[in-house]
Amino acid sequence: MAPVTEERTAVLDLDAAVAHVAGAALRDGPVGAVGLELEAHLVDLDAPAHRVPWARVTAVVDGLPVMPGGSRVTLEPGGQVELSAPPCPDAAAAVAALRADRDVLAAALAADRLAVAPVGADPLRAPRRVCPAPRYAAMEQHFAAVGCAEAGTAMMTGTAALQVNLDAGPRGRWSERVSLAHRLGPTLVAVAACSPLAGGRPTGWVSQRQRVWGDLDQARCGPLLGGADPAGEWAGYALTAPVMLVRDGDGGGAVPVRERVRFADWVTGDAPLGGRRPTTADLDYHLTTLFPPVRPRGYLEIRYLDAAPEPWWPALAAVTATLLDDPVAAGSAAAATEPVAGAWDRAARHGLADPALHAAARACLAAAVPAVPPALRAEVEALADLVDRGRCPGDDLLDTARTAGATTALLSATGDLR
Repeated sequence: MAPVTEERTAVLDLDAAVAHVAGAALRDGPVGAVGLELEAHLVDLDAPAHRVPWARVTAVVDGLPVMPGGSRVTLEPGGQVELSAPPCPDAAAAVAALRADRDVLAAALAADRLAVAPVGADPLRAPRRVCPAPRYAAMEQHFAAVGCAEAGTAMMTGTAALQVNLDAGPRGRWSERVSLAHRLGPTLVAVAACSPLAGGRPTGWVSQRQRVWGDLDQARCGPLLGGADPAGEWAGYALTAPVMLVRDGDGGGAVPVRERVRFADWVTGDAPLGGRRPTTADLDYHLTTLFPPVRPRGYLEIRYLDAAPEPWWPALAAVTATLLDDPVAAGSAAAATEPVAGAWDRAARHGLADPALHAAARACLAAAVPAVPPALRAEVEALADLVDRGRCPGDDLLDTARTAGATTALLSATGDLR
């Protein structure tokens, strides 16, 4: 928890709010460090069609040892488990740390007949919140009030992602780098697609996770525009985005905002919320409720990849980092993805069956393979072969569901955590 200081409790004006967000958006420096976060759906191996009760989830997680790779273990509102590893010198070290922590987590879960399925959307169980925290109850109520109740609940409780965190890089290249991170999005959504099922049935979309994000309020979840001043653009985005909830005192309570109120209007007093004006602490909390596909947090959070089983998530982590950090690969990727920049819905629905996305994906993988860390080259070559064949990680899941049912598909997705 951030310390309570005079700065954090002072009432904001618009200039101070803009300066605060823009000043923290991106940190000037070299590239190279990689942090990884992997979410997965928790599965009761004896009752896979049912969500694991919250008390059982928290009991297992509370009993975990310290992770050898340094990951934090946290829980999402539907009971998804997330491993968040600290920054490492490169993608190979980040993958090694997360794999070590994944193995410890898997052993602890197995002792209680639990496992995790790292796929982009729960293929079997209907979205349902099991976490009682006021924050998530308020989020549900806000999503319902602004017209995206179904997508909001599905996002919180039925999706899982691989997040790749990368340095912002040198100040003079921020615009180019943030633009490329967005331009890569649709192509990597198609490459990573691993969520073709929901509610026990094929959805007709290769990435149900990305479909859900596309159905949410785009003022909160849509991409940045990729202008010349990404830090300033992020500040504008944040102040224009609607306030989702207002924290109620120090007790952890949260009051949902049931109408569209821009944070800027709360700052100016045009739309008072909670009987007061916002503070810097309120602004920082507001930023945690914004979910663009690339989120600036001093570094870049790449948030658009489906969670996927081995060997795909390590390959996706290496490819994403390489296409942004290696200058030669980045140049090739920028050119290859230009024709499909912005094709988020096409990527989520059709994936590599779209000829233009397939061509961009093949070019990106060809650029990445020679530049990835040697320790991950085998995984990346396997992904390149998969892409060449026009397949994505979710195709095996879909094949299993069609031949043996969605329950078997869900259980098969737990197989990489032994």
